[in-house]
Amino acid sequence: MKPEDVAQYLQDHPQFFNEYADLLADIQIPNQYDDRVISINERQVISLRERNRVLQDRLLELISFGEENDAIGEKMHRLAIALISVSNMDEFLVALNFSLREDFVVPMIALRFWDIACCDKDYPELTPTSMDVHVIAESLSQPYCGNHVADEIKQWFGEGAEYLNSFSMIPLKTTKTIGLLILGSPDAERFYPEMGTLHLKRLGELVSTTIARYDGVETVSSEAAQDHESNEQST
Repeated sequence: MKPEDVAQYLQDHPQFFNEYADLLADIQIPNQYDDRVISINERQVISLRERNRVLQDRLLELISFGEENDAIGEKMHRLAIALISVSNMDEFLVALNFSLREDFVVPMIALRFWDIACCDKDYPELTPTSMDVHVIAESLSQPYCGNHVADEIKQWFGEGAEYLNSFSMIPLKTTKTIGLLILGSPDAERFYPEMGTLHLKRLGELVSTTIARYDGVETVSSEAAQDHESNEQST
């Protein structure tokens, strides 16, 4: 018989040791940690201790993940409160940059919007981007994490780009794709391909929803102001 056959037989006949109870006392098993032999009962205790240790390690790991998620969730909540409170593009950019740099400790951030009419000011975030970048953003169904981004995107970081070794590209979408948020880090393992992207996706949704509030608002206000001025002049 093969060892597998013996193991299968014992599994299929759990009453075996009830019928041969004396056998349990007579069986001697080599201890895997030293040269002495131990009883089957001792071996069971050792096995249970090992299994308990594995379960404890997994529990501690789950607790660690839970605490980490709680901390990230708290940071996301603070960011959401900050973005709800802003009333214009300037406040929005200040709040977002402060949260990402100070709360999330992201070393470098780059942001580009397109196809929006939120304001008339010359913000770097509204610098025209190529169609290739638009295609990249459109193709992302979820945030990308890894060590490479397109050269054009990397140039958004300026002189600091040469020190960056990992990136996260977060598409910004409303009813259409309106931009890209790029997080960069010198640490090659900060944004790695296998990492979870749930919180990054929620970050993108927060940013997209906030900017959508201003899409056309200031332009409309400007037009309203011109109409008001024309009415005053005609009066």
